[in-house]
Amino acid sequence: MGTSTDKLTERDLNRALLARQGLLARRRTGVEEAVAGLVGLQAQVPGAPWTALWSRIDGFDPEAASELLESRRLVRMSTLRGTIHLHGAEDALTLRRWCQPVNDRGRYGTAVYRKELTGVTPEALEAAAREVLHLEGPLTNARLGAALAERFPGNAPATLAWAVRDRLPLVQVPPRGLWRRSGATRSTTAEEWLGRGLPESVDVPGLIRRYLAAFGPASVMDAQAWCGLTRLGEVFERLRPELRVFQDAGSGRELFDLPDAPRPDPDTPAPVRFLPDYDNVLLAHKDRARVLDPASWAALAARGNGLRPFVLVDGRLAGGWSWEREKDGAVVLTVELFRSTDPQPVETEAAALLSFLAPDAEERRVRLQGRDELRE
Repeated sequence: MGTSTDKLTERDLNRALLARQGLLARRRTGVEEAVAGLVGLQAQVPGAPWTALWSRIDGFDPEAASELLESRRLVRMSTLRGTIHLHGAEDALTLRRWCQPVNDRGRYGTAVYRKELTGVTPEALEAAAREVLHLEGPLTNARLGAALAERFPGNAPATLAWAVRDRLPLVQVPPRGLWRRSGATRSTTAEEWLGRGLPESVDVPGLIRRYLAAFGPASVMDAQAWCGLTRLGEVFERLRPELRVFQDAGSGRELFDLPDAPRPDPDTPAPVRFLPDYDNVLLAHKDRARVLDPASWAALAARGNGLRPFVLVDGRLAGGWSWEREKDGAVVLTVELFRSTDPQPVETEAAALLSFLAPDAEERRVRLQGRDELRE
């Protein structure tokens, strides 16, 4: 192991990714095991993880998953790429420690914020925020900012609150993110919520192995795009003797993988799957060609509100989707297809998703837009 001239096509990489993500067939697994196997789920949109898990777990129970948040076995914290993810408690602490440099490059690290935070050192702000959150419990950004502004007069409350988010490992506490419930974003420190702080050290090679198990085969640049960190090449070099190394058939770039990880036949059928905003299937690689083309990416982001929920057809990005309750009381899931495809499997999976999202609705409808009239 360590070197190879074997080449992998986009379709090879696509099927490997789908297999590891539970998107070729739903898995019979527990929620905590699934979240750990995926190394967390993007969760800046509060309900997104539940849709992501519904598409991956056979018999997924969102109420039971919510209970894991309430019991503090799952937490919502800024980790990978400096964005909110859903993790098991230990993973949240470990990944936050590892990705702290990403958060350090956030608002507090910019020249604008340093200028705006007049006379406030990071150490003083951190100490004050810890004291406020210990005394008052989980707070909204507005309330935390107001409390900090009393201690650091002349500084904008919102600026202070956002700087704390970069500086401290804050947990977004329930009811934010619960199934069919939510609330204002209230946060407290990991120490207050979990009773322990960040670890002193991180097993980085172990995290890279887990990344490959969930997203491989992948390049060094892919792993860096996933976590937001840089200079991971030396970690891959240390791991090289125990990894399989391939070449990307298109770019020629080296791709690393665990020796025994699944790499299915590229002709393996891939079912239609609906995934939520910012799912890591789209964000865990620098080279996203295994799941989309540039035109599809542009269409998904075309409305200027970030990345919409999306649908995979034959394992590739084929459209965006949304759902809402209309004036007549019906709950409607709308799919906007970006390319020609057979509408029947899309409609079938959309109807199943809508039953999951709105189980109490008296009427549910699926509406296809774009190229739904055309079949391949």
